[in-house]
Amino acid sequence: MISFELGETLSGVREMLHYFAQTEVRPITLAADRAHQFPVEFLRKVKEMGISSGALSHASHSSDDEPGRARKAKHTSRLSAVAMEELSWGDASFPLSLPGPGLGGPPVQFMGTPEQKQRFLGAFTRDAEPRFGAYGLTEPGAGSDVAAIRTSCRKDGSHWVLNGTKCFITNGARADWVVIFATVDATQGRNAHRAFVVEKGTPGFRVGKIEKKMGLRASETAELVLEDCRVPAENLLGGEAYYDSKQGFLGAMKTFDTTRPMVAAMAVGIGRAALERATEHARAGGVQGRPTLHSAGLADALARAARHLEVARLLVWRACWMADEGAPNAREASMAKAYAATAGLEATSTAVETMGAAGAAGDSLVEKWFRDIKVFDIFEGTGQIQRVVIAKRLIEGLKGF
Repeated sequence: MISFELGETLSGVREMLHYFAQTEVRPITLAADRAHQFPVEFLRKVKEMGISSGALSHASHSSDDEPGRARKAKHTSRLSAVAMEELSWGDASFPLSLPGPGLGGPPVQFMGTPEQKQRFLGAFTRDAEPRFGAYGLTEPGAGSDVAAIRTSCRKDGSHWVLNGTKCFITNGARADWVVIFATVDATQGRNAHRAFVVEKGTPGFRVGKIEKKMGLRASETAELVLEDCRVPAENLLGGEAYYDSKQGFLGAMKTFDTTRPMVAAMAVGIGRAALERATEHARAGGVQGRPTLHSAGLADALARAARHLEVARLLVWRACWMADEGAPNAREASMAKAYAATAGLEATSTAVETMGAAGAAGDSLVEKWFRDIKVFDIFEGTGQIQRVVIAKRLIEGLKGF
């Protein structure tokens, strides 16, 4: 049964990462936001410390014939959620910028053959230099509607030829490889989806524009273009037999069921940081020397934001517990993602209102958090799409309800 206590191990990880976020990340967060990147030296130091998107990955690296490893992976999702919340408390751009396979890791783990897992994930542990992976699903005309992707793929001898454009890809420009979802026939919808690992330097694969964003500025977001891109057949995740059913689409959805709670945990971290800063301001005297907590309206707003963040965290933990137990968690993952995004926005908005000009100033962390939080209701599936997923499972009685 799910526990509301973290236990000794998770509590230790939480304290360690909070200290790291406070002493190493927070001091450089505004400079990284202005520079639109974290210093390479800092990321190299982080890699040497063993903090990477691979180390924090929620995807279990166990298999059915490895019961000992499966037991060790029992709390990996919850561990990742705790880590994401604490690091995002420091700066949500930071966990997105961590060296490692990133969002590309789960589909390789879920869909890849043993050889593919070793080939594409092994490099992140063998190489001392920071390396990155990425996940390419979103297109200019297909974001929330995953089934509508138009990037095409066709078999040509020992290669597949890919054509299309992917957008808003985290770490897309710096990645050594990107998991690209494409379709053999757009008229067949999800049944025709295929997933490929496209490596940097592959002929016909190039980086388009680097996005200039309102928030999460230190995280790289890129456009990727495939023009008659020839990908070796061995880079088709899972091999051709894997796609006899809807496995391509299901692989993308399984990735979302795993990553959405992590995005929700990040939103909780941002909201918590903003609420803490607003509460400190209120205790110190509030606006115009009058303690904010003497204002019933603002006091109620702070209390309401705190309640909603706590609910969001518990939704995250439940979705992660289900993932660790191997239970279907699509509904719970969507609930956590939809709720945490609005709870984080409420907390940052309340912080700006509570602090007035001090919260809206361009050199204020609260102002940065206010810019950062908005995307959490958009990426990894918009809030509207999360509510569609929840309603679908409610109405149709699908597993996960």
